[in-house]
Amino acid sequence: MRYVMKQKFFSLGDSFAIRDEQGQEVFRAQGKVISFGDQLTLRDASGEEVAYISQKVFSWGPTYEIYRGGQLFAVVKKKMFTFFKHIFTVDVPGPDDLVAEGDFWELEFAFSRGGQTVAVVSRQWFSWADTYGVDVAEGEDDVLILASTIVIDMVRADSRRHSS
Repeated sequence: MRYVMKQKFFSLGDSFAIRDEQGQEVFRAQGKVISFGDQLTLRDASGEEVAYISQKVFSWGPTYEIYRGGQLFAVVKKKMFTFFKHIFTVDVPGPDDLVAEGDFWELEFAFSRGGQTVAVVSRQWFSWADTYGVDVAEGEDDVLILASTIVIDMVRADSRRHSS
């Protein structure tokens, strides 16, 4: 399935609209304006919460937790000390962990499991707000991939703020 994920330019807190190939909004992520660390709720088109993203503030390196149905579902963590590319791990229960690797400029990255690519993400170069194309392979967990992509965007934005 192909999605277009666009960050809302004028919003309080992080906010994303996620559309399908036909241009229909299928998910919306809205961040809390005042919180200790980043926190977002991902909702489907009917308004049902499908995931909750929360930053672990006291951890070694950028770490986020993804909750589903009130239960911890995945932990997304940026690997430290990598050169020329960025690597994130997406730790889920059982053996189905994902790895997201991106290029030096953070414009392209791919999610893989056991060396097999399961999703590819491309960021548009020239737009006012971050916009991503997200291609998720058939049978994969779209919500997990989209929530993890949001986490990677938040880590990128945070590192840009701290390096300026």
